[in-house]
Amino acid sequence: MKVLAVGCHPDDLEIACSGTLRKYVEQGADVYMCHVANGCLGHVVIEPGPLAAIRTEEAEKAGAIIGAKKVFNLNVNDMEVDSHNLEVMDAMADVVRFVRPDVIITHNDDDYMQDHTETSRIVTNGSFCSGLNHRPRVYEAYSSFVPVFFMDTLAGVNFQPTHYVDITSQIDTKIRALECHESQLKWMSEHDGIDFADMVRTCSKYRGYQCGVPYAEGFRPYNVYPRYSTKHLLP
Repeated sequence: MKVLAVGCHPDDLEIACSGTLRKYVEQGADVYMCHVANGCLGHVVIEPGPLAAIRTEEAEKAGAIIGAKKVFNLNVNDMEVDSHNLEVMDAMADVVRFVRPDVIITHNDDDYMQDHTETSRIVTNGSFCSGLNHRPRVYEAYSSFVPVFFMDTLAGVNFQPTHYVDITSQIDTKIRALECHESQLKWMSEHDGIDFADMVRTCSKYRGYQCGVPYAEGFRPYNVYPRYSTKHLLP
């Protein structure tokens, strides 16, 4: 099985679905991670250029802990993620063509910031374009209708899961992967007074309460024609 997880910023997948990604790896799946934005504005002191380089390195370290086969970086600047940008759409389509996934995980289509919702559209539209021939492409065309699951929003706000994944055995790996994003955890502690690793663990515990396990991650499917599947796609 091949899994493609696409987040906007370099730490978004670690926050919302890295327990599930690690569980996929442990069950023998090939997991690929991709972030659309480079995270260049995720600090008020470190300048955008150096910060983007730092966050790319942090994402690579986190991906290694999760066990991802590859971590893609589309390198769009923060607050410039635009689902109408055809170059980014083509790049996303080629990531899908390269991975040839059985399932894709990405942001909910209703989230707290524009970059996240635009990433959701880039993924759904880009995966559709992966099967079309009218745009330049690097890799051979692939199915336009890969099933997509939307991952949880930050702190679970305005998101009601329909599917849960038990990540009790993966919670410590999830937090270790998140802690690779040192620039963000340190900044959020200093700037916002938030122990972000504790917050993410608590959110996973809250989803666990909802489904009767110690820790869980929540998802809902992208229910449009013909993205349904007869296969059980979450681990």
